[in-house]
Amino acid sequence: MNKHEDKNCQRCNTVFECKVGSILLCQCTTVTLNEEERAYLRERYTDCLCASCMQAVKAEYHNNLLQENIDKLSGKTKR
Repeated sequence: MNKHEDKNCQRCNTVFECKVGSILLCQCTTVTLNEEERAYLRERYTDCLCASCMQAVKAEYHNNLLQENIDKLSGKTKR
């Protein structure tokens, strides 16, 4: 028997079905993350996120990287 459970997204509180017992069917597999993106997510959240929030956090990660690169090129430094 597959283990499925209703979870609340830690970021937006949306209810979704976690399919840890059938991980290939879980909604989280629709978002592809590299190791750096996964680390960024782990630093900020301790539980599951819905696919929409996973995609949004992935975009946030890349926006932050882009801003850091822009700041470096323009001579700005973090305070």
